[in-house]
Amino acid sequence: MKRRFALLALPALVLLTAAAPPRKAPARPAPKPPVAVPMGDVVRVAMVTTLGTIEVELDHKHAPITTENFVRYVDLKRFDGMNFYRVMKLNWGQQPNGIIQAGLSGDPAKVLKPIAHEPTSQTGILHKAGTLSMARNAPGTATADFSILLSDLEGFDADPKSTNPELQAGYAAFGRVVSGMDVVRKIYDSPLSPTKGVGLLKGQMLDPPIKVLTVRRVASPPPAPVPAP
Repeated sequence: MKRRFALLALPALVLLTAAAPPRKAPARPAPKPPVAVPMGDVVRVAMVTTLGTIEVELDHKHAPITTENFVRYVDLKRFDGMNFYRVMKLNWGQQPNGIIQAGLSGDPAKVLKPIAHEPTSQTGILHKAGTLSMARNAPGTATADFSILLSDLEGFDADPKSTNPELQAGYAAFGRVVSGMDVVRKIYDSPLSPTKGVGLLKGQMLDPPIKVLTVRRVASPPPAPVPAP
């Protein structure tokens, strides 16, 4: 029987308080968006954390919606200063087994609109060790939070034959780690709080979280030369 676990992004808590109407500030010109840089079939991105650098390749060819969404956060520098905040450890199968999770945790000042869901049955990108996968609640609610897998987790893949809508959809995989799995493992092995987190997340929250300093596009290395016959 397949084991399936939810990748849950933390919801934002918005506190509404009654206050006098604020004074109108002088109008400021809207910030100019960054110049769009064309994307090829693959986009390489470096995440510099306090524990080291993780380089990933995003599969724009097969998961264009998810990749373009991720790169938009990168180009707007909205991922700078985010945290790896969650580790889900599974005590079965080959170890280490589970995920690490990062993102903006619903920060209303940084989160963009949700994106359409790209299931693995459509993209062909399966949940293997090192895969990047979008966190979400219902399909079509993913925004900025994502996970990196420490192990193969086929239960995250879409299952079109299932009668359960959640299992039919699975999660959206969109890239893989190409350098820095040792850093991923360091994050996985970092201390967890026994009390922080709500529901399924209790006991899975990093304490302290691992800070991501910068996230930037980087050039892909040139292809290896083909040996002469």
